[in-house]
Amino acid sequence: MVNPIQRVILKHPNNAFRDEQTINSQFQDLNYHLAPVLAEARDEFNYFTKLLESFGAEIHYLPEDKSTTLDSIYTHDSCIVANDGVILCSMGKPQRRSEPEAIRSLCKQLGIPIIGKIEPPGKLEGGDVVWINERLVAVGETYRSNAEGIHQFRQLLGDSVDRVIAVPLPHWTGSQDCLHLMSNVSPIDHDLYLVYSKLLPVPFRQFLISNDITLIEVVDEEYDTMACNVLAVAPKKCIMLEGNPITKKNLEAHGVEVHTYKGSEISLKGAGGPTCLTRPILRTAS
Repeated sequence: MVNPIQRVILKHPNNAFRDEQTINSQFQDLNYHLAPVLAEARDEFNYFTKLLESFGAEIHYLPEDKSTTLDSIYTHDSCIVANDGVILCSMGKPQRRSEPEAIRSLCKQLGIPIIGKIEPPGKLEGGDVVWINERLVAVGETYRSNAEGIHQFRQLLGDSVDRVIAVPLPHWTGSQDCLHLMSNVSPIDHDLYLVYSKLLPVPFRQFLISNDITLIEVVDEEYDTMACNVLAVAPKKCIMLEGNPITKKNLEAHGVEVHTYKGSEISLKGAGGPTCLTRPILRTAS
C-alpha cells in the first residue's frame, strides 16, 4: 500500500455528482455534512488528479452511472486489489450496493481478472482493508464490514496470504457515520504508519509495534479534518488534505514528503479523504 502508484481508478465529480439537482436530492440521505458545490468540486478534483499524475500515475476513470450515488466518487471502497486480481465488495452502506458492478465493468475493459465477490449477508468495504505486507492483511470489523464478509475474504484469498487479522472497531459516532479501519491507520512506508490510536484496539496497536512499525500519532484537533486519511503515492511520499499543519509537520519530521490539496467539497463534506478517492490497481516495487 506504499509502493509507487502506477495505475489508479478515479471517478470525476462530473460523473459521480452529475449536477446540482442530483447533489441536492442525495446529500442528506447519504449523511453528507453539507451539499457539495459542483464547480468547486471540479476544481479540487482536477488539482488532485494533477498531483497524482505528477507522480507518474496512469488514471482510469469510471463513467457516469445513474444506478450509483454521490458516494461513487470514493472509488476505494467497492473492491479490493490482491496480487491475483480484484475482489468485488459487498457494501455495508445500502445506498452504495450498486458500485461493485460498475468496478467489475471497468476491470473487464482493463483486462484485470476478478477473483470473486463478497456475497450477502457478508459485508466488506475497501476502506476496512489494510495490507501490512503481501502475505498479511488486517480487516476492520465495523458497521461496513462484518465477520461473514471477512470470512469470505479469507476464503477468496486462499493460500495467497498467510494471515487475515480481524480488527474490531468501536461504535464511535454510530452506524450512520463511516468509521473504517483506514479512518485510523494510513501506511506511509513499510515500517511507518500514521494512526489515531484512540480508536485502535490495543492488541492491534501492539501488533503493529511488534512488527517494527513506527507510529506517528494524529492529534485530537485534526482528526475530524481527516488528518489520518493520507494516501501514500510512494514510500515516504504522500497526499493529504490541507488544513492539518500539526500532522503535516510531524510527517515531515519523519522524512516524509507531503503534498496537500483543498478538499472541502470532494472530501470533508462526504467524509472521504485522498485514500477514499482512489483505487490503486497497480503499485510497483520501490
